[in-house]
Amino acid sequence: MNRPLWTAKDAARATGGRLEGGEWTATGVSIDSRTIEPGDLFVALSDQRDGHEFAQAALDAGAVAALVSKPGVCDGPRLVVPDVLQALRDLGAAARDRCGAVRVAVTGSVGKTSVKEWIAAAFRAAGPAHWSVKSYNNHWGVPLTLARMPAGTRHAVFEMGMNHAGEIRALTAQVRPHVAVITKIAPAHLENLGSMEAIADAKSEIFEGLEPDGIAVIPADDEFRDRLAGHVNASRAGFLLDFGAAPKAAVRVVSYTDGPDGGTGRLDVLGREIVIRVGASGAHQGINAAAVMAACVAAGLEPEIVAEVLASQTAAPGRGARFTLSLPDGGEALIVDDSYNANPASMTAAIAGLANRQPARGGRRIAVLGEMLELGPQSEAMHAALAEPLKTAGVDIVIGVGRGMQTLLSALPKSVEGRQADNAGEGLERLGQILRDGDVVLIKGSNASGVHKIVASLHEGRFHAPSNA
Repeated sequence: MNRPLWTAKDAARATGGRLEGGEWTATGVSIDSRTIEPGDLFVALSDQRDGHEFAQAALDAGAVAALVSKPGVCDGPRLVVPDVLQALRDLGAAARDRCGAVRVAVTGSVGKTSVKEWIAAAFRAAGPAHWSVKSYNNHWGVPLTLARMPAGTRHAVFEMGMNHAGEIRALTAQVRPHVAVITKIAPAHLENLGSMEAIADAKSEIFEGLEPDGIAVIPADDEFRDRLAGHVNASRAGFLLDFGAAPKAAVRVVSYTDGPDGGTGRLDVLGREIVIRVGASGAHQGINAAAVMAACVAAGLEPEIVAEVLASQTAAPGRGARFTLSLPDGGEALIVDDSYNANPASMTAAIAGLANRQPARGGRRIAVLGEMLELGPQSEAMHAALAEPLKTAGVDIVIGVGRGMQTLLSALPKSVEGRQADNAGEGLERLGQILRDGDVVLIKGSNASGVHKIVASLHEGRFHAPSNA
C-alpha cells in the first residue's frame, strides 16, 4: 500500500482551500482522469480542456478527492480554492518545504531530459528519490512534480523547459534548487527569443532560484560559457562546476569512444579519474555523462556510484531508442527513434550517430527528418546546413517531412537521394515504399512535424498511413 502523501487538512492548510464532503488521505496527485489511480487527489486544471469537466469521472475512478474552483461540478470530497493552478503551486511549495531533499534543476536547449533521467537513476541508487516523469517541465508540470514529492525524499531532480523569457524564472522560484544545471545553449525557440544570447540569458534564469551557496553546473565547451558564468556570479550560487572536454573543466571528458551500442571513456572528476560506460550511442553522450556526473557530485553522490549507474542507461523512446522492424516481404530494418524533438545541434548529433551504424549487407542509411520549427529568419540556412553532416555520415536517402525541409533537400549533394513529404502520413508512405532488408533508419524532427507518428505506426507494423493521417 502506498504511503499517505497528503491528508485533507494538510492540503487545505497548504492551499488555503475549503474542505467539503468529508476527510480523506491521498497517496498520489493526478491531473488526468484517464490515468487516475485509487487514492489520488485529482487536480482540475484548465489547459486545453477544463479539468472540471472530468472531476466526477476522476472520483468515480477512485480519486479520494478533487481540487476544484467550481464545487458544484462533482459529488464527493472536494478541496475548493479560488484558482486551481495557484493551489497546485501552493501544494508544491508545501511539499518542498516539508522535505529535506537535495533538489537539482536541469534545463538546456538539448539533452535536458536524458540528463534528468540519468541523474534520477543515480539518485534512486543512493536512496529515496523523486523526479519529473516524462517531460513534465512546464508551468503545471513542475508544481505537479513538487506536489507529488514524498516527505522522505533524499534527492530530487526537476526538468525545466521554456519557449519565452521569464518562464524558467518562475519555475526555478518554485523548486529553489540546491544545484542548477544547464546542458547546452543551442538555437531552439530562436524565433521567440531573437538571438542566441537571449537564449543563454533565458536559460540562465535557472540560477536566480538557487538556494544560498547553491551550486551552478554549466557546459565548459559552450560558446556562451562565459555569459552563463556571468549569470552565475550575479546569483546566490556559492560554487560553479563546469563539464566538458575543455582542459580546465571541473568534470573533464578525457576520452570517449562512441559505438553502435553505446560508448566508453574516462572522466577527470575534480582530479579523480573515473572510467565510464554509457549504453546510449552518440558522441554527445560523453558530454551528457559528464553533465550527469557534475550534477550528482554536486548533490553529494560518490563518482563511482554515478559511473556504475551510467553503465546501465540506454536511450529512451523518442531520444535515440532503437528497435528492429520486421518487413512485410521478409528481412529486417533497424529503426533509431529520435523523434521527440529537434534543433540544429541535436539534429547534427543524431546524424553523426547514424554514421556509426553500419547497415547490413544490401542495406542503406536512411534519414527521415521532420522540419525544425521556431528558428526564425535563419531557418532556411540552418536546414540547408544539415546537408554536409548527412553526406559525411554516408546517408543514402533523406525523406524530408514538412515544407521547411525543402531547403535541405535542394542542398543535398548528388550522392544523397532526397524525397519530399508534406506531412507525417506522406513520410510514412515514402518510407514504406523504399524499406528493404538491412536498412538503418533515423527518424528525427521537431515535435510539431509529427514524425513521432511515423515511429508509432512502425511499432504497430503499419507501413502506410490511414486516410486521416
